[in-house]
Amino acid sequence: MKWDTFLRYWNLLPKIAVNRANNLTWEFPVVALRMVASHFGPHPYLKKTMVTTTIPNANGSSQPGDAIEIELRQPWIAGLLAWALPGLGHIYQGRTGKGILFFVCVLGTFFYGLYLGGGKVVYAATDWEQQYRWQYLCQLGVGLPSTPMLIQRHRVNSRKQPLWNGFMAPPKNGPIPPALDDSNREARQPNELAQWTIRYHPFFELGTVYTVVAGLLNVLVICDAVGGPLIIRPSPDKKAKGTKEEAKEE
Repeated sequence: MKWDTFLRYWNLLPKIAVNRANNLTWEFPVVALRMVASHFGPHPYLKKTMVTTTIPNANGSSQPGDAIEIELRQPWIAGLLAWALPGLGHIYQGRTGKGILFFVCVLGTFFYGLYLGGGKVVYAATDWEQQYRWQYLCQLGVGLPSTPMLIQRHRVNSRKQPLWNGFMAPPKNGPIPPALDDSNREARQPNELAQWTIRYHPFFELGTVYTVVAGLLNVLVICDAVGGPLIIRPSPDKKAKGTKEEAKEE
C-alpha cells in the first residue's frame, strides 16, 4: 500500500467535508470510501496488470471501438471488499452507482429481517442445537455486519457471557423463566430458541428468510465484482431469425 498517498488523502478529508458540506449526507461517505478502497492493494508485491472486461453498447455491438470497457482492477481484492461490505468492491472499481445500490439493497434487506425477528434471527448455532445451521452460513454472505455472531458463539462455547447485551448471541439451552404467549398466558419453553419462535411468530421465520436472502444476494454481488456484468448474448440462429422477421414486417 502506498501509505504516503493514503495519508495525503486522509489529511484532505476534513477539507473535503467543509467544501462539500451542502451534500454531506451521501457524497462524503462515498468519497471517503472510494479514496480508501482505490488505494488498497497496490503494494509492489501485489501490483499486477489491471483486469478489464467489455460489454456490448446500447445497440448490442461488441465490436472493437463499440464495446464498453469496464476496469475490474484486481478482481480478488474487489471480491474481498464486496464480501466485507456489500457494494464496497464496486466502489473500489469506480462503479459507484452500482456500489451504492447494492449497499442499500443488501444491507437494507438484512437489517429489516433482523428487525422483524427482534434481533434474534442472526446467530451461529451451538452444539446443543445442531452442529451446523445452514441459515447462518447463508447469513455470513453479508460479510462483516454478520460476523458478531461468530464472536458470540465463541464466548458462549467458552462459558463466557455474551457481549453487546446478547446481540446475535445463540439461544440458551435448558428451562428458562416463563413468558407470555399469543393468548397472553404464561408458558414455559424447553429452551430460549422455542421462546423466541413463539414470542416473534410469525416474524421470526420471516426475518430469518430476509437475512438469508440478503446473504445470497451478496454472493451475486461478489460474482459481479469479480467477473463483471453478466451479458446473455442471443445465439446466432435466434439473431438471424429475428433479423429476418424484422425484414418481413418492413
